[in-house]
Amino acid sequence: MTLTRPDDKPLLLIITSGLRRYREYLLASIAGRYRVHLIDATAPTWELPYLSGHSVVPDTGAGPVLAAAREVAARQPVAGVMSWHEEHIVQAALVAGELGLPGTPPDAVRRCRDKYATRTALAEADLPQPEFALAGSLEEALAAADKLGWPVVIKPRAAGGSQGVVLVHDADELADQFAATRDVHVPHNPDFAELVLVEEYLDAPEVSVDAVVREGRVTPLFVGRKEVGFPPYFEETGHRVSADDPLLHDPQALRLLTGIHRALGVTDGWTHTELRLTAEGPKLIEVNGRVGGDLIPYLGLRATGTDPGLAAADVACGAEPDTAPRRDAHAAIRFFYPPADDTRIAALDFDRTELPAAIDLLEPLVGPGDVVSPPRKGLIDGRIALATAVADTAAECAAAIDHAARALRLTVEGS
Repeated sequence: MTLTRPDDKPLLLIITSGLRRYREYLLASIAGRYRVHLIDATAPTWELPYLSGHSVVPDTGAGPVLAAAREVAARQPVAGVMSWHEEHIVQAALVAGELGLPGTPPDAVRRCRDKYATRTALAEADLPQPEFALAGSLEEALAAADKLGWPVVIKPRAAGGSQGVVLVHDADELADQFAATRDVHVPHNPDFAELVLVEEYLDAPEVSVDAVVREGRVTPLFVGRKEVGFPPYFEETGHRVSADDPLLHDPQALRLLTGIHRALGVTDGWTHTELRLTAEGPKLIEVNGRVGGDLIPYLGLRATGTDPGLAAADVACGAEPDTAPRRDAHAAIRFFYPPADDTRIAALDFDRTELPAAIDLLEPLVGPGDVVSPPRKGLIDGRIALATAVADTAAECAAAIDHAARALRLTVEGS
């Protein structure tokens, strides 16, 4: 264990760092205001310039993480704890509870992780969401679908990132997909006898709302307009964020967000809430008790100037976060995929000549020799590249993303 050096800045514990290309921008911002002590199962590499200390634990389950946090807290004051990784938000809540740090109670965080518990809490509060049922077997799932009405969505009870989420139209499709959804592996997941949630399908646009919550007050910061592909799966192929998104000021949406967080017991932290915008109004899909993925908060930073890393760290340490926008722009991301299962990459890059000024990032995610597949086989980890754009108008932003798509140069072995 490397001990954190004394310093004037408050000490923040972060549990696991995640993938560099998706999380470094957060860590870099946080390290400017806080001393960061990382708790993870592997020794830090790229994270080292941003850390003042780290603990390597045998695994990132609750026991080892709590032991490491106690050891740090025994030597110096800890101001807060956070994790932006779905599988570790409960551990962070347990640390906060034991050390008396700001944060949402562990039971409420578990309600966010357990989609059935989320649905049950919202049903008790009479908040808008799909009709649902829990299934422990294919027979139970079929009975639930017959009752709800086809098509239905099936999803794992506690997974994230759209893993195992499938739209099924009839009994044959449900029978074909059920086992794969039931068997999605979720580290540090509680043991549930009934693992599959069957839900009414809401055929409406989906958005995500990243918000900070302080003492029960919900402040939405970024709305991500989702682009979804590879049906019947729900692979998120892109997102668009606008600083002036009308949903940020919509009274019905704001009341719903406040009601959702109150029903779940979320009091302090950052949340990523997914909604479907139906003709009857917004309805909840799920709440994640962490910073959003897919670089959505990065798009928010580029579109509004509001720093998600600092806001999340501030609220984790009991400070009032700075949520004021400083920019009025549009930002977008698009992910790219291989043409077929088990594609072996020979070469991949972008043609970087004559790029529009709005192009922000062009990043290959795989290299020569890598073998990748599109969804379902390669859900999320089937992405081969990403591009982001930032512009003054939505049209400029969209045009730049389309240019990036045309600029992708992929060569596969055997072609």
